[in-house]
Amino acid sequence: MENDVARPPSGAQWTIAADGHEAVIVEVGGGLRSYRCAGVDLVDGYAADEVCPGSAGQVLAPWPNRIRDGAYTFGERSLQLDLSEPSRHTAIHGLVNWVRWELLEESADAVTIGYDLPPQPGYPWALRLRSRWSVGAGGLRAEHEVTNTGAEAAPFGFSVHPYLRLPGVPVDQTLLRVPGRSRVLLDARLLPVGATAVAGTEYDFTEPRPIGDAVLDLAFGDVVRDDDDGGSAVTLAAPDGSAALHIWADREFGWWQVYTGDTLTGERFRRSVAVEPMTCPADAFRSGKDLITLKPGASWRGVWGLRPGV
Repeated sequence: MENDVARPPSGAQWTIAADGHEAVIVEVGGGLRSYRCAGVDLVDGYAADEVCPGSAGQVLAPWPNRIRDGAYTFGERSLQLDLSEPSRHTAIHGLVNWVRWELLEESADAVTIGYDLPPQPGYPWALRLRSRWSVGAGGLRAEHEVTNTGAEAAPFGFSVHPYLRLPGVPVDQTLLRVPGRSRVLLDARLLPVGATAVAGTEYDFTEPRPIGDAVLDLAFGDVVRDDDDGGSAVTLAAPDGSAALHIWADREFGWWQVYTGDTLTGERFRRSVAVEPMTCPADAFRSGKDLITLKPGASWRGVWGLRPGV
């Protein structure tokens, strides 16, 4: 009983470190609680004795973002998810961000954790999730694998939710580059109603420019891919060029969600920028847009990471 009382809200804490990089991965949600380079915090995380705020660092699966009314059809089934965001009458951020993940393998610079998602009302499919987090000279790397362990095909999407910050650089002064040539149009419930090109608008961050007073909580698509590997990256940089942080993702991620924290309260209000690599936009279970169908026994694999630089 004493151990249960002393247990942090985010459960077990696994610290990995190498080459001046250090990260803390947590049991509850299987996500990233902190990341620092040369002793400088580059992720706006949370304390060990704090309940994870604003989905900070969480893994979002088997869907990212929101599903309208939590209702969707797949194959012959009409399904209803719990409304985990009652204020907007949506199901948000999947089913694994508050469960306890299991330690599978641990070393000084890497940790592998897993969770087996059981079939349940609203999502009657079984998935096996595995995440390997590591640090090294190139920064932080996260490798994710999700396998359909059931007998039927399953709908699937994936994202992660880190908040990024540069020391001493306010959000308004941060230079932002997002390689997305379109953005999703949203209704009052932050659900998609269309898409439009960003060229020539206030939402065009294809070249680095200050965030300023822009209020961002939207997905960028039509991503400009790197020529070498088909991946892409979002960059946050200091206005004087003294520091930068790149969040990169492989070709599996075709969307970038950017959120400037305007609906967060207290000290977290516009303190950092959430940048989320996503496989699909919000409401993909209903729209089918870039929705992944995992066949029985099939696995999806995706990789992303953080790289400090200038």
